[in-house]
Order: sequence, then structure tokens, then C-alpha cells
Amino acid sequence: MSIGHGLKGWMRIAGWTVLGPLFCVLVALSYNIMTFAPLPTEIRVRAALAAVVVPLGLATPFFLYFSLKLRELASANRQLSLLAATDGLTNCLNRTAFTALVEARLETLVPQGDHVHGALLIIDADNFKQINDRFGHHNGDIALTLIARAIRSSVRAGDNVGRLGGEEFGVFLPIVDRYGAEIVAERLRRAVEKLAFMADGHHHQLSVSVGGVVFDRRTGFEDLFKMADEQLYAAKDEGRNTVRLIGCATSGAGFAILDA
Repeated sequence: MSIGHGLKGWMRIAGWTVLGPLFCVLVALSYNIMTFAPLPTEIRVRAALAAVVVPLGLATPFFLYFSLKLRELASANRQLSLLAATDGLTNCLNRTAFTALVEARLETLVPQGDHVHGALLIIDADNFKQINDRFGHHNGDIALTLIARAIRSSVRAGDNVGRLGGEEFGVFLPIVDRYGAEIVAERLRRAVEKLAFMADGHHHQLSVSVGGVVFDRRTGFEDLFKMADEQLYAAKDEGRNTVRLIGCATSGAGFAILDA
């Protein structure tokens, strides 16, 4: 939880704890003033004191407890939402959350001039079945964790990383051109290549293939995924441990590949 979010939560608790009892006091005083107006001054004063002391004594701990419980509930809901959106092994977004987030971001991208720029990368661990077969699934999970960490450390602030399934990951790069997308893709490819993965006393070279599509018009996730996935297969066919990107634009007739 960020410092600003935590401070805001405590300020909300303080507000409920102060304003809630004050409201109760105002209600009690108003009632007493109307009820005891015909009575002598001494009785009215005692009634007024009771209207202040009793609500403060009872309402303050109640509103404090109530506010703390609401904060705990909000925190638990945030944790549940995070768990529902996160892949437990790699701490990346799961496929459903990643897809939904990218779709939402595609809708809200702010045009740069006349264009909306961005890119989608699909990353797949090379020869990963061999790792599971040779070293076991436990070591395979360790390798996936290392790869995911290398990918997350290679992207920019504001980029999104998701695990799409198995050993496949997705990276969404908002507000980026072809050159910028290539820089990120190559950086994460090299980061994985440099990983030191040891299993059963043996070093195993890890690598990934990257396919991607760079767009300059508003579009949807499924279209981008299809084109990026095609480039991933091309990267695999070229020998793996490589990056293959295309640029594309959209028109009324659909997608047009600009270059490969």
C-alpha cells in the first residue's frame, strides 16, 4: 500500500471518529433544547451536559471501531482483487486480468498528434519442455520465476506484464514507436539470456523468443495478439532467442502490415 493511500485511509478514519460523535451530540442537544425548554435553567444545563457527554462517551469508540473494521474490509477486498488478477507463480497479471487491462488501456490511450501509438509483445520461453523433462517441474517453475522477473525488470514504468499461460508472457507498451518497442524487446531478451539458472548442479541456458506488433491507430487486443503471435512463431522458426516485430496500421478494411 502506498504512503498516500495509507494516509488517506487514516484521515477517513479520523473523520468518521470525529464527525460521527459530533453529529450525535448535535442531535441530542437539539432534542434536549426542545424537550427541556420549559424547565428551570439548572435542569436544562444538566440535560445539555448529558447530551454532550453521553454521545461522546458511547459514539466515539463505536465510530472508531466501525471505521477500523471498514478499513480492514477495504484492505481485504483489495488483496482479494490483487490475488484474483495475479498469477501466483510469477506475480505477473494472469491472462484474464492482462487481457482486460490492455483492452481498457487501448480505449483510453491519448493520441500523440493524429496517432495512438503502442505495441504488444508476446514472449515465449525457448525449449521449455526440455527443462521440465530434464530437471523436473519444480526447477521449471524456478526458471519461469526467473524469466518473469527478468521481463518485469526490463520494461518501462507504466508498461504491463502478464502470464498468458504455460511459459508464454505478454507485455503491453503504451505510447511507444517501433524503435522504442525494439529497445524494450531486445533488453528483455538479453536479460533472460544472461540469467544464471542452475538445476541439479548443472547450468542451463535460458532464452526467449519475442514476437510483437507496433500500432498507430486504435484497435483491439485480439487483433494485436494474433499478429504478435504470428511474429512469435516466425521468431521460433528463425532459430529462437530472437525478436521479430512488425509495424501495422488500421483502416476501414482492417489491418495493413507496414513492414516486417
